[in-house]
Amino acid sequence: MTESVGTPHADPVPGSDETPWEPPLAGTEAEALLGALDRLRWTFRWKADELDTAGLGQRVGRSTLTIGRLLKHLAVAEDHAFHTKLDGSPLPAVWDANGWDDDPDWEITSADQDEPEQLYAYWDDAVARSRERVGAALRQGGPDQEVHAATGTGVHANLRRLLCDMVEEYGRHTGHADLLREAVDGRVGEDPPPGWRPVSGRGRPPGS
Repeated sequence: MTESVGTPHADPVPGSDETPWEPPLAGTEAEALLGALDRLRWTFRWKADELDTAGLGQRVGRSTLTIGRLLKHLAVAEDHAFHTKLDGSPLPAVWDANGWDDDPDWEITSADQDEPEQLYAYWDDAVARSRERVGAALRQGGPDQEVHAATGTGVHANLRRLLCDMVEEYGRHTGHADLLREAVDGRVGEDPPPGWRPVSGRGRPPGS
């Protein structure tokens, strides 16, 4: 049995104004990697949108994860991947006043004290920085280019590995957000509805 991705004219249309999160059907390797990552970013942002402090702090079962904690954690993950790992740059100044020396999970646990608008801003701004930096790197070379991140033996990763790792990171946490958002108000679904745009925070599409 074969699976179909649909005909070229079928909805949703990749890259359209109504469904900009749809990856290209036949893009280059770089376009496919970025398309997969951006689709997860859009879906995560949709799951996280329009929540107050109580909604961002909702938990499920014995897990301590919340959507608020995921917003801040993924913001740090974006900056760490596409600053420190990409070219050795320090984390942006927004993270200077941190508590990692005392708590290795500081970005997760400290999110409970942040206001909703701050949590949305952390994520919105980090994704915008990531897309700008990755775009610049890809213009200089393809996914094969060596990046700063290396193993203990000095073997450097390439940009492809950074992008794949971020797809994995979002795959895990978007799944968590699925369950958490359903527990808040019943919102479910694989992708945002056609035409959706963020309301909370900057109120702008991911990475813009």
